[in-house]
Amino acid sequence: MNTAITDFSQLDLEAVYTYADYLRWRLEERVELIKGKIFKMSPAPSAKHQRLSGRLHFHIFGYVESKKCEVFSAPFDVRLLDKEKSTAEKDIYTVVQPDICVICDKQKIDERGCLGAPDLIIEILSKGNSKKEVQTKFELYQESGVKEYWVVFPYEQVLQQFILDPQGKYQLLGMFSEEETFKAHIFPDLSLDLTKIFVE
Repeated sequence: MNTAITDFSQLDLEAVYTYADYLRWRLEERVELIKGKIFKMSPAPSAKHQRLSGRLHFHIFGYVESKKCEVFSAPFDVRLLDKEKSTAEKDIYTVVQPDICVICDKQKIDERGCLGAPDLIIEILSKGNSKKEVQTKFELYQESGVKEYWVVFPYEQVLQQFILDPQGKYQLLGMFSEEETFKAHIFPDLSLDLTKIFVE
């Protein structure tokens, strides 16, 4: 009989886990599962992080409300499929919680979150984020086919915008600072005044 996991110490960090395992975890800590490996998430986001996330969500929500898309904020499970594209719980090895994601295919949304790649993912970096974490997510979203990916640096007040090219590789479309107006690529009529996003 499979019993629930209630403490992080019960997990083997060297083991490979699936979404079926993840569903049994009742942990206080937030974790993500990336290609079967457990990643502890940073502690509760800072006030700066939360303000940024709230403003981005607000502006994007106002835009996608008129489209056939939905915007979600963490905690929200996104299950990314491997090359086999099997949707069985035992065949899913990646469950992440992006800060913000936009999904335009309603069939990907269920009661547990999103099954498959969102159209847009936004990650707001914390001071605790390592280069390895940043690189891992970049490669993961690229491989999974996330069409557009924004990386927000709260303390530098910079936003990096990556788009997926026809070869399935991310290209840096631009780096935008707090004083610029920024346009989404997959939603050309969505523009954000970064002065209002990064305001203290």
